[in-house]
This record gives sequence, structure tokens and C-alpha cells, in this order.
Amino acid sequence: MTSDLDKRANQHRQDRSNSFVARYRLHTMVWAQGFEDVTEAIAFEKRLKRWRRDWKIQLIEDTNPDWASIV
Repeated sequence: MTSDLDKRANQHRQDRSNSFVARYRLHTMVWAQGFEDVTEAIAFEKRLKRWRRDWKIQLIEDTNPDWASIV
């Protein structure tokens, strides 16, 4: 979760984010969702972490079937 998507994307590209991003060299953002309320965003993120991998892939492919970078 972030309030500044561009800044967060730059952190990922430069491996300045968390150790998971640096370890697996995750530099391309292919999905993001905006929320009006921070508590709603946190609740969605917690739910999303419990999802199966194929559900997450479907979420991405519903809005970005080519997996193109969004930032």
C-alpha cells in the first residue's frame, strides 16, 4: 500500500523497497487499485494476501491481459 504510486514504483525499480522485492528482482508493476479510504485499502490488501495464486493472476489479466507495465 502506498499514497504515492510513482515513488513506490521507483523504489521497486531501484531495489530500495523491501527484501522480497530485492530478492526476487520484481521491477515491473502490472496491477494497482486505488481506494478513497486507507482502511479499505488495508483490508483489501490483507484479503488479497490470502488469495490463491491463480485468483491473483486472474485479477491482473482481467484488467491487463498483456501484463504491460502500468507505471
